[in-house]
Amino acid sequence: MRIAVVGMGAVGARAARQLVSTDAVEHVAVLSADEGRARSAARSLGEGAHPDVTRPEAFEGMDVVVLAGRPPHRALAEAALERGADVVSVSDAIGDVRDLLDLDAEARERGRVVVAGAGFSPGLSCLLVRHAATAFDAVEEVHVAKVGTGGPECARVHHRSMGGTGVDWRDGVWQRRRGGSGRELVWFPDPVCAQDCYRAALPEALLLAPALPGVQRVTARVAATRRDRLTGRLPMLRRPHPEGVVGAVRVEVRGRRGQVRDAHVLGVIDRPAIAAGTVAAVAAVAAAAGTLEGPGAGGLAAFVTDPLPLLRDLWDRGVRAAAFEGVS
Repeated sequence: MRIAVVGMGAVGARAARQLVSTDAVEHVAVLSADEGRARSAARSLGEGAHPDVTRPEAFEGMDVVVLAGRPPHRALAEAALERGADVVSVSDAIGDVRDLLDLDAEARERGRVVVAGAGFSPGLSCLLVRHAATAFDAVEEVHVAKVGTGGPECARVHHRSMGGTGVDWRDGVWQRRRGGSGRELVWFPDPVCAQDCYRAALPEALLLAPALPGVQRVTARVAATRRDRLTGRLPMLRRPHPEGVVGAVRVEVRGRRGQVRDAHVLGVIDRPAIAAGTVAAVAAVAAAAGTLEGPGAGGLAAFVTDPLPLLRDLWDRGVRAAAFEGVS
């Protein structure tokens, strides 16, 4: 397998490290707009990593291109498709995800896959939803919530999302939702515990609703402070941290099994940049191996009927999910 990783930030560097340590991957191209940064990253990754400047020509001969740099990603995704490569994007910006989903027709024509939102959430959250959905005859509702950010660009996207407009899926209709509204107290696994979460410009519904035919509701929320809500429409007042602290994802899937209605809750605690990079690497290896159910463009839930092999791979790499069993 020959895989290129674009962007050597907190997520891209983690994805490249995971790929270099994967036996099936023989060549990892480490690409950055800053040539010095690419060379430095390649030296730290060791044998198997090959530095280059981010340019379409660097995609020649690659099986998969992982886009982990600053959005927008569409132009790079198109360049990768033109050169016969599958695409895995970690972007969680709602506009970027929409643009990547618009490549569905081109991806199908070329027989390739474009995986959008292959990070912490969306990404890992999509795999958890797909796994929980296998317990039901029919999935009726999906509710996703997340805490934390990865690198600086992820923090900027989170900041802008609070001032943007999100979308929910309800009874076959897209509904626009104002960022910062819809406060809900969400319980995440320990030690994150309870957090106030709000609507925001999040792409989860765009990725999950098409992957779950018949689902009635899909919503997404993100944990935020009062300052996040008040300043979401303003420029960031201070430089974001190089990497976020511990984060969490929680998915609740409600559905029907026979005549019984039930709910399954799954969650993960991890540092978002580490988890996102690992998910991107696992998705890239699956795409290169031809185990994703393409072609086309969509989220991970659209390309995986049985998510257990990917979840087991993530478990082996240290990204581990848990089910909420409840208490009496």
